[in-house]
Amino acid sequence: MKFKMMYSFLNTDLQLIEKELEAAIEADSTVLREASLHLLQSGGKRIRPVFVLLGAKFGDYDIHVVKHVAATLELIHTASLVHDDVVDDADLRRGSATIKSKWDNRVAMYTGDFIFARALEMMAVIESPLAHQILADTMVELCLGEIEQIKDKYNFNQNWRIYFRRIKRKTALLIASSCQLGAISAGVDEKIHQKLFKFGYYVGMSYQITDDILDFTASEEELGKPAGSDLIQGNITLPVLIAMEDPKLKRLIETVREDTSKDEMTHIINAIKSSGAIEQAARISDMYLEKAFSELKGLPAIKARKTLSDIAKNIGKRKF
Repeated sequence: MKFKMMYSFLNTDLQLIEKELEAAIEADSTVLREASLHLLQSGGKRIRPVFVLLGAKFGDYDIHVVKHVAATLELIHTASLVHDDVVDDADLRRGSATIKSKWDNRVAMYTGDFIFARALEMMAVIESPLAHQILADTMVELCLGEIEQIKDKYNFNQNWRIYFRRIKRKTALLIASSCQLGAISAGVDEKIHQKLFKFGYYVGMSYQITDDILDFTASEEELGKPAGSDLIQGNITLPVLIAMEDPKLKRLIETVREDTSKDEMTHIINAIKSSGAIEQAARISDMYLEKAFSELKGLPAIKARKTLSDIAKNIGKRKF
């Protein structure tokens, strides 16, 4: 089943959220509006809004309330991508020009800040202090993850714990909070929204590990950027950490820099793929998915639970 078919029953509500996103980035500044719209229309999967809506299905579902939460989470994710592209000096995002390449770094940074501000404004209609505290904590952790990634660029001696903490902060917590905040906005009991948070966390960890695997195994066309881009930019991911357990391969990988030639990178990527690191990373991703499925067992047996399970399975089956 295609990914979007799994939650097709949410299509009407997702279209409403799309309108909320477009309304949120309206600005007096033509540059801010055009730059924000450029990224919003560049083909994002809207995974976080989907998780928000599914979390809300466990409670008193009101799209006119939950839409604000869904748009908020997507805007925060979008803003973080703008800043990511500046830090990584990336020219492509999902196969399209990034804001920093289409305009410049200054426009990109202010656009990211503008989108963050709009996200907070959108969330203001939610009265729950707990929801705002969770969102604030998530944003703090997201920023810490970004700083850690900058600090650890080309640090080939970092350990697995640093990597897992980084992807928790950069990816997993935002997905976990999407599930939980959707539920809280619908008045769900604490026991249920805590389980949804844990489910989202485990799915988020698996999702990022899979992305890190695909950076080596997918084609440039599929990725919308050159294969091995993370490594070229100095981001040390799980397949690389596993591959570097071989001292000879570690010495080879440590030669990677931004100016490493395409032929050299092809050789290094092939060496990582031949080392068994991809398969081991995939097994770790599957372990996180199993934990996610365990959390679902304690939730009410409604359509949303089945959909969450289907989405998690789809994440585990993405092409390696």
